[in-house]
Amino acid sequence: MRSDQMKKGMERAPHRSLFKAMGYTDEEIQRPLIGVANSFNEIIPGHIHLRQITEAVKAGIRMAGGTPVEFGGIGICDGIAMNHLGMRYSLASRELIADSVEVMAQGHPFDGLVVIPSCDKITPGMLMAILRLNIPSIVVTGGPMLTGNWNGKKVNLISVFEGIGKVKRGDMTEDELNELESCACPTCGSCAGMFTANSMNCLSEALGLALPGNGTIPAVDAARIRLAKQTGMQVMHLVEKDIKPRDIATAQAFKNAIAVDMALGCSTNTVLHVPAVAHEAEVDLPLEAFNEMSTRTAHLCSLIPAGPHSLYDLNLAGGIQAIMHELDELGVIDKDALTVTGKTVGENIKNAVVRNREVIRPVSDPYHKEGGIAILYGNLAADGSVVKQSAVAPEMLKHKGPARVFEGEADAYDAILGGKIKPGDIVVIRYEGPKGGPGMPEMLSPTAAIVGMGLDKQVALLTDGRFSGGTQGAAIGHISPEAAEGGLIGLVKEGDIIEIDIPARKLTLNVPEQELAERRSQWKPPAPRIKKGYLARYAAQVTSGAQGAVLKQP
Repeated sequence: MRSDQMKKGMERAPHRSLFKAMGYTDEEIQRPLIGVANSFNEIIPGHIHLRQITEAVKAGIRMAGGTPVEFGGIGICDGIAMNHLGMRYSLASRELIADSVEVMAQGHPFDGLVVIPSCDKITPGMLMAILRLNIPSIVVTGGPMLTGNWNGKKVNLISVFEGIGKVKRGDMTEDELNELESCACPTCGSCAGMFTANSMNCLSEALGLALPGNGTIPAVDAARIRLAKQTGMQVMHLVEKDIKPRDIATAQAFKNAIAVDMALGCSTNTVLHVPAVAHEAEVDLPLEAFNEMSTRTAHLCSLIPAGPHSLYDLNLAGGIQAIMHELDELGVIDKDALTVTGKTVGENIKNAVVRNREVIRPVSDPYHKEGGIAILYGNLAADGSVVKQSAVAPEMLKHKGPARVFEGEADAYDAILGGKIKPGDIVVIRYEGPKGGPGMPEMLSPTAAIVGMGLDKQVALLTDGRFSGGTQGAAIGHISPEAAEGGLIGLVKEGDIIEIDIPARKLTLNVPEQELAERRSQWKPPAPRIKKGYLARYAAQVTSGAQGAVLKQP
């Protein structure tokens, strides 16, 4: 066993003594030692209940003959970090999370690993860690939040963000907004829509690294506790059979995950996280793979924020396994891919059933004929940009308008709420990329403000930053190269005409090349916003959003 390095033989008597200092018995020490990475904290709704999930995992490990060894992990709540300095730390925390799990599992050589994330950067960070370590491992998350109910309508966190714009517009009172904020997030769990957290939790299942049901069983459902126990038991099977994450997360598995991504209409953040996870798996996954799968797949689910259905609705309709069963008709699912069940995808989905054809449409009658995400190229995004096309109003799929340029999110947000953005405008927010931000902050506040001000069918927003999974509308992010790296977005001037053509996958700045050359000769990179600490180190090492914003290798 791998853990023999720290427990077997006379020479390890001091090591065993330290285990015994914590109350471990000889029998517990002799069993396989399973690391349990618990990312519980008291700042993230999706993590507040993870002590209970972790205890269930540990019970499952013990039932199957192993000894669980729990350790903690960090996590940032993107919603609480939104629209202030904290958001610059969110994406950057992904690398710290991966590194911390690696450090714990290498410093203490466990025989297997169960990682328990739930939200935003914690799930991809822990996925990156288990693929980097490549010891028998499995993921179980905390599950999605239920939707709230306000005046008979389903509501969620994004409803509150959009409510700010409605108050500014006069469509809602401050008292009503206060009522809304008190009922929009009624339970623990990852926020109730196909936002980044639930996107990655569903894709963990589609990749085969989590048990069926992981992506959709609600946080408050007893089935989530049973799933956690089953996960604890299943990691012992993986240890026994020596099934490692890279045996599962192959190129075929990543294609399966992208197909599910397109069918669900997942967060654009998946285009950052899935390539970063693939990078750790040593699988080549170029950005163009998302476009290729988008044209082969169909958008089968109309989920919050782009549609009416919640993760609970999706769970009742059959969940991720039912979606994969449906997608198999298009020939985009590799059924031979192995999963943590010890079985293939084909075996797992064989008996899957779609229970609600409005929540999971048939491939013959999808919500959209193409997948939920599109990658746009052009002179304004030579290395690519990302849009959730399933959340764009039909009239905004093609749009041409004048640029309204802002050197950061805060000024743009104030201009939107101040009524300074007019129908037809294209808001450009730059110097918010991985390097320039630093940290590539999400732009949920300005996009929600655009919706709240009633401009989502008339105004587009472009940025070298990124968007929350809760964003809807013509919001195009991850523009690469970013402004801080000399990208063309840094040369845009107020009033320049920009042309968006999502069906043709084009993003064009209509300025003559001679003029652009003159502007380029005058351009100088701005001074870094943050000059010391972790973010300064991150900015010096991070790669492009088109490469998943992974760190440069030494």
